[in-house]
Amino acid sequence: MEEKQRQQSIRRLESCNPTVFNLLKDAPDPRAARNYLIAYIEETHRLLSRESRRLQPLEWEIQMRCLHAFRNILSVRSERLAGFSTLKLLWRLARGELGALPENLGRGFFEEMTRLFLGIRGKSGVYDAETIPPFASKKGREAAILRSEQLDRIAERVQDRIRGFPTGLDPETLPIREANRKRILKTFQASENDWADPDWHLKHVIRDSRTLGSLIRITRQETEAIDKARKHHIPFGITPYYASLMDRETHRRRDHAVRAQVIPPTDYVRAMAGHRDDRDYSFDFMLEHDTSPIDLITRRYPMIVILKPYNTCSQICVYCQRNWEIEDCLEERALAPAAKIEAAMRWIQDHPAVREVLVTGGDPLVMSDQQVESVLARLAEIDHVERIRIGSRVPVVLPMRVTDALADMISAFHLPGRREVAVVTHFEHVYEITPDALRAVQQFRKRGMSVYNQAVYTVENSRRFELVALRHGLRMIGVDPYYSFNTKGKEETRDYRVPLARLQQEIREEARLMPGLVRTDEAVYNVPGLGKNYLRAEQHHSLLSILADGRRVYEFHPWEKNLSLAETFIDVDVSITDYLDILKSRGEDPEDYRSVWYYY
Repeated sequence: MEEKQRQQSIRRLESCNPTVFNLLKDAPDPRAARNYLIAYIEETHRLLSRESRRLQPLEWEIQMRCLHAFRNILSVRSERLAGFSTLKLLWRLARGELGALPENLGRGFFEEMTRLFLGIRGKSGVYDAETIPPFASKKGREAAILRSEQLDRIAERVQDRIRGFPTGLDPETLPIREANRKRILKTFQASENDWADPDWHLKHVIRDSRTLGSLIRITRQETEAIDKARKHHIPFGITPYYASLMDRETHRRRDHAVRAQVIPPTDYVRAMAGHRDDRDYSFDFMLEHDTSPIDLITRRYPMIVILKPYNTCSQICVYCQRNWEIEDCLEERALAPAAKIEAAMRWIQDHPAVREVLVTGGDPLVMSDQQVESVLARLAEIDHVERIRIGSRVPVVLPMRVTDALADMISAFHLPGRREVAVVTHFEHVYEITPDALRAVQQFRKRGMSVYNQAVYTVENSRRFELVALRHGLRMIGVDPYYSFNTKGKEETRDYRVPLARLQQEIREEARLMPGLVRTDEAVYNVPGLGKNYLRAEQHHSLLSILADGRRVYEFHPWEKNLSLAETFIDVDVSITDYLDILKSRGEDPEDYRSVWYYY
């Protein structure tokens, strides 16, 4: 960062909280600065706890949250776990000792600390534009009518935002998709009957930039990324059906999430190529090697295991957590040997604590009907297996695969009162919801089976109310929102990552405005080697530090907390400043997200 910009940032930071800055200036060393600031925090906390009438209650809550976050940052333990001292950096800035500043000191750090310093003073600005609603000064029916009118306005604003995200069911979208379908069929010299045949789609999976470029227009950067991926044997594949969900033009205004799902960014390709030879371990971010007691089985929880009989998919999602083990799209050797599958089944049979099995991979519904039936029938022989989940993206990327025969066969194992069979799929954006997807979902629903969704929260679906639009669309076609995953800290998928604070903001400010049956998903962070960590409650994670480049460092607590001993996990988030810059480049107003800084 340039010297002039840095000096301006320091002066701005000082003006946000002169008391904190003066304490830092007066301290002869960082240790003294810590003591001064902790005393200031404790005194401020004491005063706020005794007398808070001068502050609006909601601003008071932000102030208390900021004090707690600042106290965590100052902790010696936090510095040790994060490997960085935010305090020392602040002390040097306040005292003008600028010769030993980190080279990566950037705008993100000053933006974070500016918001924190303002919040500590009760001047977050989150509620500056708000006024006391008229109903608050009324009683009875008059108050109720005014309150109802306010709720109408809130609901209409939400609906306006939702309508801003086109779906595959919209009358305006349907002719676009129909034209895409006809163009693809013409290119492949195929018929309408071919389009309805899942085997045709699997035989014509798009595996290179030339083929994709003959169906839609792709940019030079997209072409280079695909070509480099293929050169380094990085899995790549798109079904013709999913290609039909992409708009022909390259602007990505509507199909941004669809393209980003399968067309890799250059950073992803570079990182994957660099670790290609040792990817088994380098890319096992979730440490599945450490939680696999036998081949094909992953176990992280007391009563559920993952079974992976089939190790490929009909198309490859760029940020799949198992991209480290999938060799290629529709790899011929993907089906595990019968002996390995049987050994995994015997292992499940020998562990009566296991009540539920998630059959995933890869995508098990890409297997033949006979292969799927064989796996389900063997699981059904195990008395203590009460629930079978089938993890599949087929309803999204190859919905014609869900035939009457497949649905009949799977539902035959669904025996209410004895055994449940459910489908868990992965819609990532409302633009993926189509009439074909609706029909695939209803094939299961009309047979009494539940269909759930796991969304990965990325840059591509994280604008205000974008995930709300997805939840709403899913419920309308019969899918229950189940999990929203925070994007994991894998280096190769950094272009997709969203700050943890944004997901917390989405839960508390957007999801909660929808009816309860629409917001049934749980926001989680998947702790490597341990499992899902809920993000609704701060008890499951804590802020440790803010690095010089503005990234936050968090400590995540495992699900075992208060039950048994387990290690916590330290992760470095992405910068809120960088994320807001991306949103701004996509036409969003960062002011619409101003409260994001106060979710820790």
